[in-house]
Amino acid sequence: MSTMRSKKMFAGIALAAVAALPLAACSSSDSAESSSSSSESKPTIAKPVARINALSGDSTAVLLDTGFTDALGTLGLEAGVVGDGALEDGSLVFPITGGNVTYFKPGTAKPYVIGQVQHEGSGFSLSAGDTKVEITNLNVDPGVSRVYGDVSVNGESVVTSAFIFQLRGASLKPLQVEGETAVLEGTKVFVSPVAAGLLNDTFKTDAVTEDLLVGIAKITVNTTPAE
Repeated sequence: MSTMRSKKMFAGIALAAVAALPLAACSSSDSAESSSSSSESKPTIAKPVARINALSGDSTAVLLDTGFTDALGTLGLEAGVVGDGALEDGSLVFPITGGNVTYFKPGTAKPYVIGQVQHEGSGFSLSAGDTKVEITNLNVDPGVSRVYGDVSVNGESVVTSAFIFQLRGASLKPLQVEGETAVLEGTKVFVSPVAAGLLNDTFKTDAVTEDLLVGIAKITVNTTPAE
């Protein structure tokens, strides 16, 4: 991958203001069952398929949309990763450092993915002229389909836990489990209106729009059986 291509990809994801990456709340209403002794209904308590506790290790990745990166390559931005973030085979990758996730069978709970996936100590930087923005400490909250992160400009904190990405899980694939590894893949990642406004103001542009598709998320974690 060329240096220019890498910069375009980093610029795109940072402008979406970071991801991960990946999960979303997709569901239907909780089910109910009828009591055999009366006409009253009792709500069914959904049992989780998997419970992933005390997350540590493995990663969240966002496979960047090529149309998105090509469109943002015209902005003249110089970008890079922060801390332990990496660009690998067209995906931005962030090590998972903490959190917990509970996954229910789709249709038995709403939302059917809940918890948090934390990525402390990694993120992106985006520079133009004398202005450098860093987006770090990403936190995925699948219950509300959002990714939050801390934003600084030229080393000064601007906002913490800002709403960075909007997640949409209509394309989320069923949970894949092999041994002690679980994979959630397919959620689409879009720039949030908060991130679009912040980055447009900072870089004096109107090129960043909300609902701009960034890419497809994939979370790979260690898992424990649900109790």
